[in-house]
Amino acid sequence: MKKLLSLFVAIVALSGCSSLSESALFGGSECASREARDFMANAEDRVFFNFDSSALTNNAVEVLNTQVEWLKKHEKVNVIVQGYCDERGTREYNLALGERRANAVKQYLISQGVAADRISTISYGKERPAVLGNNEAAWAQNRRAVTVVKAN
Repeated sequence: MKKLLSLFVAIVALSGCSSLSESALFGGSECASREARDFMANAEDRVFFNFDSSALTNNAVEVLNTQVEWLKKHEKVNVIVQGYCDERGTREYNLALGERRANAVKQYLISQGVAADRISTISYGKERPAVLGNNEAAWAQNRRAVTVVKAN
């Protein structure tokens, strides 16, 4: 019962926001825009990478194609591509790898007709894991790039 009540409180608290952005899910107080909610509902926001790689997989390309379609329909919306890594490797190495991952996504979006000036990138390296754990399942979820609609 306590878990159900907690879930209800969380839903009510988040209902004031226009979407569940990653920042809202991780404790941010900023509510995302209507465009962010629409993006989350109609395009997958993250792609995953193999270990020590910034090469896009076939699955990543499929996900990015949903982003391209959405971005072409919403030509005034800008995005930030965030690059992440698993916990292995040095901080410096993972910041560089996260940057390569974010740039790989950006370059793909540009190659499909999204204007370069609509896309910015940032690398968080291994500093913001999506999943805690010291195993392949956790690491696989942390090797990612996330596309976030930029606040106006």
